[in-house]
This record gives sequence, structure tokens and C-alpha cells, in this order.
Amino acid sequence: MAGRRRWTTEEILDAAAELLRTSDAESFSVRKLAASLGTDSSSLYRHFRSKTELLRAVADRVLVASMDGYRPEPDWDWKRRLTELALRVRESFGEQPQLAAAWGRYASGGAGSRLVMEEVLQALRASGLPDEEIPARYHRLAVLLSALISSEAGIGIIKPEEFEQGMELFRVAALGADPERFPTLAHFAREVRPLGVDRREAFEDIVAAHLAQIEAEVLRAG
Repeated sequence: MAGRRRWTTEEILDAAAELLRTSDAESFSVRKLAASLGTDSSSLYRHFRSKTELLRAVADRVLVASMDGYRPEPDWDWKRRLTELALRVRESFGEQPQLAAAWGRYASGGAGSRLVMEEVLQALRASGLPDEEIPARYHRLAVLLSALISSEAGIGIIKPEEFEQGMELFRVAALGADPERFPTLAHFAREVRPLGVDRREAFEDIVAAHLAQIEAEVLRAG
């Protein structure tokens, strides 16, 4: 009688990524993954010690994909390098929003993470920041990007009808605001935008503002 097939690490990660396309990190389990592969959980634990380790590995592959083909152009300054990198990571996780939530929660420490860290640190060093300030600035930028991308992923995975319900609730909250109790909200009600609108533009503006702050610090330091 033939034994069960032995799955490679890459095949397990492929199956996990596919399973996560139709579920989220909370409902994902090694048991479900094993069932989809026609094996038992113990065989997967030979490759990954825990669900968290597995999720980190799957999310790290998204980072690897985001860096595939990335080459800073000679005329790019440090701000352009960081902006292009941020947009690439955002786009890659936008294609797999469930994994964005996993990345924001668990982070990763694989090849993709190292590639992104190296590029960010190089760009920050090119900004003129003193070496002693770069690690702290890296951390702030990493927190900002992971928060923005994970938050956007939460909107990306909701169903269309749920999204429309949210838009309607926003319209009711803004346009239906009592001008006596909420005078400023009533004043701007027709101009304020809901969270689900113009996400890329907002993402670029927030990143640009953060980089401008770094640039101002460099200029002040002379």
C-alpha cells in the first residue's frame, strides 16, 4: 500500500496561501490546511513548528514577490526609493489582503523581510540621517507601513454588500448630523470622505508627509 505523499515546504506554503484567499488568519488552522492536502497535521509540523510560524512564512513570500524585479533607478533620490518600495509592498499585499492582516500581526523574518529592511535602511542612510538615528526612523516607518497596509486589507476583504452598507452608514452619519450638536461635521458633511475611498492617494500622502518630516530633520541638522 502506497504511503501518503510527502509535501515540500514550498507546496505547503502554496496551499496555505490559497486557503487564506478564502479565509482569514483567525479561522485559518494547520488542521484545515492538512485536510486540504489530504494529510495530517503532524506531517506539516515537521516543516513549521506552529500556525504563527507558518503564517509568517506565507506573508514573507509576499514580501519576496514585492521585491522581485525591484531596482532603484540611478536618478531616484532616497524619498523616491522609499515611496516606490512602499507602493510595491502595498500592491503585493493588496492582491492577498488576508495575508496583509497576518503580516501586520505576526511580522516575518525571512528573505523577503531582509530584502525590504535592507532597502529601507539603505535609503534612510542616503537621506543624510546620522547612523545613530536610522534604526529608530526605520522602526517608525515600518510601523506606519504595516499599519496602513493591514488597515487597508481589512477593507479589501469585506464583501461588496458589506462595503455598500458601510458607505450608507457613513452617509447617514455625515449628512444626517444635527448641525446644532455637530456643527463642524454638518459644515463639512459633503466634503469628508469615507475610509474606503481614495485609499492609494491617502497612502501616498501619508508616506510623503512622513518622509518630509525626515527630510526636515536632516536639513535642521545641517
